[in-house]
Amino acid sequence: MKLSKAEPYFHPHDYDKPLGILDSILLERDLVRADFHRRMFDQDFSLLFRSVHRSNENKLFDVISNDTELVGRLLRSVSSSYRSSSVDVSIRQLVEEIAQSLIQVGKAFYFLYEDVENNELVISSFSFFGVFSILGTLIQWLPKRTRSHWDREDEKYPREIRILDRDKVMSFKMPDGLESILSRQNKVLADLDRYHSLQMNFYVQPSYENPNPTSHFSAEVWTKTQEYVLFRATRETGWNARKSGTTKYTDFFICHRLIRFRRHQVILRDHILEQLGSELTRVGRVYKSDFSFKVVANSHLPSVAELNELETKLNREEVGFSAVFDYCFER
Repeated sequence: MKLSKAEPYFHPHDYDKPLGILDSILLERDLVRADFHRRMFDQDFSLLFRSVHRSNENKLFDVISNDTELVGRLLRSVSSSYRSSSVDVSIRQLVEEIAQSLIQVGKAFYFLYEDVENNELVISSFSFFGVFSILGTLIQWLPKRTRSHWDREDEKYPREIRILDRDKVMSFKMPDGLESILSRQNKVLADLDRYHSLQMNFYVQPSYENPNPTSHFSAEVWTKTQEYVLFRATRETGWNARKSGTTKYTDFFICHRLIRFRRHQVILRDHILEQLGSELTRVGRVYKSDFSFKVVANSHLPSVAELNELETKLNREEVGFSAVFDYCFER
């Protein structure tokens, strides 16, 4: 066992398989298994910003800081597939990336390090796998691992505990209330996915003695039951399971769910922005002791207050269904 104070390990795919007994006990809880419904929900919920805002015509965020140059340097240092010179675009891309991780695993981690060769700062995400906080100390548990190289022999590393520098780690978590809602929903979605394709098992199989068996299993009842459970499970989040085009549900029902779903997305977005402000302020103070940074969504983006007002007007029949769709899909 090796104990060290170092940067996070960025290559969890190098871990030897199968894991050892101790590694499995500590890390098995971090494994994420998402199937049909869960993957579909995660994809839909992570779309915090609608397509209309993918252009750079309007700024979506108001930034408040005492050092705009350092803000630009930090945000442009975020390691991403879509690096941009625009602070506004960088914030949106970073929030989307953080949201995907939070929705999937409930946490996200980034590390600030210095690229000495290019004289640059780099903020790079690293895997949540094996990261723990013990008495205020952030550690990363690393199982035995092997790094492959094309130009030399593979390198083998022992099991290791790394103590991470909290001053350079940015950590994000899901809002407590939303985390509870998703936890309840995901348990039911996991059960639905487990039995999603098992209906053929309920039919009596033909045999030599009985080539045309009678089956009392009803595929229609099975489908209706699954759909009922799905919509009960997603009631709190408002997710429509991509069934908004069906005629089985009223527009009033669909609109209420859409507002609820969009409101949870906005709550998550604002929570990430709040954390981003505090985390960037903290790591930025490595370079400027009194550095401050805050970012909020501006009027070009939807807000919880506006969604609440829209829901009230819908209940009073003061707005039509098209107004709800326009607001939720175009903002």
